[in-house]
Formats: sequence, C-alpha cells, structure tokens
Amino acid sequence: MPGERPLLLVEDNADDEALTLRALDRNRIDRPVVIARDGVEALDWLFATGLHAERDTGVQPALVLMDLKLPRIDGLDVVRRIRADARTRLLPVVVLTTSREQRDIRAAYAAGANGYVRKPVDFDKFTEALGLIGRYWLGLNEYPANEMSRP
Repeated sequence: MPGERPLLLVEDNADDEALTLRALDRNRIDRPVVIARDGVEALDWLFATGLHAERDTGVQPALVLMDLKLPRIDGLDVVRRIRADARTRLLPVVVLTTSREQRDIRAAYAAGANGYVRKPVDFDKFTEALGLIGRYWLGLNEYPANEMSRP
C-alpha cells in the first residue's frame, strides 16, 4: 500500500532472507520490505548515510527485524545505535535469530530490543511466529503521539 512505512529486515543469510519474505507474504503482511545485509547497511539506511545519503529520514520503518550475527557491525551494536538517536529511539526492534544462548537474549534486551524471537527451524512455525509479530507490532501496538506516526 502506498504511503505505508516499510519493514526493515537486517539479515545477512540469503536463505533466511528468502524464508522471512515468504513467511511475511504467507501472513499477508503487505508492506514494502527494505533489506540490509549487514549492520553498516542498516545504519546507512536508517540515518541516510553512505549509499543511502539521499534517503528521506522522515520515513522510518514500522518495524525492524534484526539478526544478531551480522558482518561489519553486529546486530547488538545496531540496536544500541538505534536507541541512541532521537530519530529512531522508539522504533520497534525485534531480534530474529537462531541463538538460544541466555547471554544473547540478555544482551539483546540490554541493548534495547523490544523482542527476541528464536527462528524456528520448521517453516510453518516460523511463519506463525512472523504472523504474530506482524499482528502485534503493525496492528495492535499503540505508539506515542507526536513522536512516531502509527505504522
């Protein structure tokens, strides 16, 4: 739909990217999806730097889906930078990862992630998880007035 805020998917694995896009499609989450394949690309897109220097930062994503293990700048550092900037501090960030490590879960929340979802190996379960994420963050969740427009 024109004018809807996009989703930002930060994922370096092409198979996981394709799986995520397929799961979003199956859940009829009909939003533009911006793909960033590493932490630097995600930050460049969010803050209109580097290759995305001409991008309008007035249009921020409705939701960031973030892998943890990324090249160049890891997902935790990206989340910290999102939280440190007034333009992006309220963006919902959900970590999508294969890690079950308690230290990763704690670190993600400490960095400012809003959620942590382990990617199920089974596609149907992964699709169900993304559907729940989408329904909550794009439909049910309320945003503060004047600080962030509704997704």
